[in-house]
Amino acid sequence: MQVGRVLGAVAVVGVVISGCGGPSQVGSAVIVGDHSVSLGQVQSKIDTALANTEAVAQVTQQGFGPADIARNIVTNEVLHDLLQRKAAADKIVVDDAAVDAFLATQGGPAAVRQLDPFADLEGIRTRVRDDLIAAELGRRSVAGLAVTIDLVGAASRDDAEKVAKALFAGGPAAEQALNPAPAPDGSIPVQRGRTLVAASIAPQLTPGDPTDVLFGAPVGSVGMLQSGAQSGWTVFRIADRRTDAPVDPAALTAIGQAQFAQMGHRQVQTLADTVGIKVNPRYGVWDPITLRVVPKDAVGLLLLPQPAAPAAG
Repeated sequence: MQVGRVLGAVAVVGVVISGCGGPSQVGSAVIVGDHSVSLGQVQSKIDTALANTEAVAQVTQQGFGPADIARNIVTNEVLHDLLQRKAAADKIVVDDAAVDAFLATQGGPAAVRQLDPFADLEGIRTRVRDDLIAAELGRRSVAGLAVTIDLVGAASRDDAEKVAKALFAGGPAAEQALNPAPAPDGSIPVQRGRTLVAASIAPQLTPGDPTDVLFGAPVGSVGMLQSGAQSGWTVFRIADRRTDAPVDPAALTAIGQAQFAQMGHRQVQTLADTVGIKVNPRYGVWDPITLRVVPKDAVGLLLLPQPAAPAAG
């Protein structure tokens, strides 16, 4: 999992964790808030996908197996639900005409099958609609969005968890974590108060790069990311977030449709935390870092601040 240039700038050497709560899982593949997706519904899609031997062979060559296919199907169910909720709240409407127009620009449904090689025509249209919603969310959020972060490198997952918990606790423990002993080469794997402008970072995003988590996490949250193909880890703390940062208009023109959609998906991150997502253990767990269903031992760590108590009347 590549974290990109921003987090790669912190020298580290070495993964991520979370948990889910919610209503009873009996008969459900996943529960998003008060909405349950049945095991039967998901299993039917899994059976259909596995019967597509050509697509299965294609993803197998890329290192994915049946369990990955199942997790991807459950992931799509979760993201679809969250995007529909967010679209309704933000009054975003993507009608059939918009889906048709997008498909026409791409050369038809077959040309966009990379969105989901297992989907039928209806499934492709659903994915396109969801991606168009995400792209619009991205367009609305990127301009002016900036975050100020602290970054700390860690040599292992265990070390990263310790640093993350120290930063989240605040006080002397956090200051100690932000002032580690120099590495053997003399470098200090810490960056404090670094400001990232979404419009500048978005053009650098690649599929699967979770750097965009920095723009979806609330102020005060702490998380950890694998820092590259090696075993390194980067712990981050969101110190500040603003939506009125100066932006070069030219920077916005460099952001592609897929990158707007990637940033847009981050706009459902807080919604996911708020409504709660509970995945049937047979498929894995919801990862708040990658916004995907992943195996239990690969889930990311994201510590969120408690909502402020309402002011006394």
